[in-house]
Amino acid sequence: MNLASATVTDQDSASAAPPPAAPDAPTRRCLVTGEERPKGELVRFVVGPGEVVVPDVEERLPGRGLWTLARRDIVDAAVAKRLFARAARGAATATADLATRVEGLLLRRCVATLGLARRGGQAVSGTEKVHVLIGRGICGALLVSAGASAEGRRQFSVPSSLIAADVLSDVELGEAFGRESVTYAALRAGNLASRLMADMARLRGFRGQMV
Repeated sequence: MNLASATVTDQDSASAAPPPAAPDAPTRRCLVTGEERPKGELVRFVVGPGEVVVPDVEERLPGRGLWTLARRDIVDAAVAKRLFARAARGAATATADLATRVEGLLLRRCVATLGLARRGGQAVSGTEKVHVLIGRGICGALLVSAGASAEGRRQFSVPSSLIAADVLSDVELGEAFGRESVTYAALRAGNLASRLMADMARLRGFRGQMV
């Protein structure tokens, strides 16, 4: 299996677009912009106990879903304009730190998915192991921490659609591998890699490029 090559550059690191959605992927409408997009590009909220708006990044909580694009500015706008209450057609209190809470939940989800992949033998860390995975043509996600050097970024050649750079710090990436820090990691192609790339794209929307 041959992969179309694209070297990791600073330009690549500034973009981590979500994986293309399947033509029949379910969509939802953002309550701020009115855009209808694949669910994987949005964040779900529900009105929980006490009529407080609660993030539901796992999409498992009961109640009517209220959706926004996965971006800090969009969630902040929904809070400032009290759009959650309007969409819920009832009382719904959204706290000012809602976007920060979403970021924390998405970060936890990304680290948990990466840890699951590691324990299942689907993820590796370190330059040599990453090169091996890429060389075998089975890389489904290449993760480059914000602490990577410009020279280090240029050593890997993978499709830009498989690169998630500057989203996690060295320490955050290391947490999934039980290490103090990790600069480079990669996942085998598969469901976990696809899920992680989608969540990394959502997380980027709340923290921007880490430089």
